[in-house]
Amino acid sequence: MSTRLAAAAKPRRTPVLPRDFGRVAVLMGGTSSERDVSLDSGRNVLEALRARGVDAHAVDGIPALIEALVAKRFDRVFNILHGGDGENGVLQGLLEAMRVPYTGSDVLGSALTLDKIRTKQLWVAIGLPTPRFARLVPGDDVVAVARTIGLPVIVKPACEGSSVGVSRVFDESGLASAVELAARYPGELLIEELIRGDEFTVGILGLEALPTIKIVPKGEYYDYHAKYVAEDTEYICPGLDSDADGAMRALALAAFRAAGCSGWGRVDVMRDAEGRNLLLEVNTAPGMTSHSLVPKAARALGIEFTELVWRILEMSLTRNRPTGGG
Repeated sequence: MSTRLAAAAKPRRTPVLPRDFGRVAVLMGGTSSERDVSLDSGRNVLEALRARGVDAHAVDGIPALIEALVAKRFDRVFNILHGGDGENGVLQGLLEAMRVPYTGSDVLGSALTLDKIRTKQLWVAIGLPTPRFARLVPGDDVVAVARTIGLPVIVKPACEGSSVGVSRVFDESGLASAVELAARYPGELLIEELIRGDEFTVGILGLEALPTIKIVPKGEYYDYHAKYVAEDTEYICPGLDSDADGAMRALALAAFRAAGCSGWGRVDVMRDAEGRNLLLEVNTAPGMTSHSLVPKAARALGIEFTELVWRILEMSLTRNRPTGGG
């Protein structure tokens, strides 16, 4: 078949119009430790959707969303509720039960990846690389666990994001205070090998891993301040040369899909001094603030913010699940 005939035989994709989305709830805020970041992300998403003609409206938290959905005020949900019930499968299960389309991963992908321990257990089981780690439960001998992993280590809540409750521990005397800080947050605790190297992130959009971003904070670590407050954190995109960039992107996409995720998200990766890529975690509702990384990676491909938000919402029209690839 000639190229011209093949092109003619291929079904043409019907353009999506703003009205095809119906009335959209942009879900933000909520009650998690990431509320302020979520509100910032939500305002940006709302503005972008309205700029493209979408009938979009802000909704703060799940109780307000339930009330609006029962009253049939919305046709679909753009989920930008960071952490907590926005990313742990609770929201996704609610929307599945109510037959309301939404953005991002479904119940399985959301619930699994909010739990860093179970995500890493899965990766280890299928041979994907991640730093050495252990699950901490009350009564554990933290010093003995740290010795097994080898100092320095990172202690963090297993189900929080945005570097909340995270401590870097370089000697045994710092373990008790690190555990005390992490234990202020719900869920189990994770102790993990501290990788000395460069920090990267890889955005996922549908079936594609976006270009890598190398994160270079002005201080020693990429903490909450460096993520959301500081203006001197450097982001290099792409963060690696073509071959290494491709390898990290492939690893991130494999990790994302293995964890049952779909739609869009972000995978965080460390690259050690020997050039080994080690998976840290998955974020299924990444930030969309002025400092956020998925928009930076998309922009490297010529996808501006309003177009990125449109594409994320557009995927909710088909609701392809993980078995469909995104």
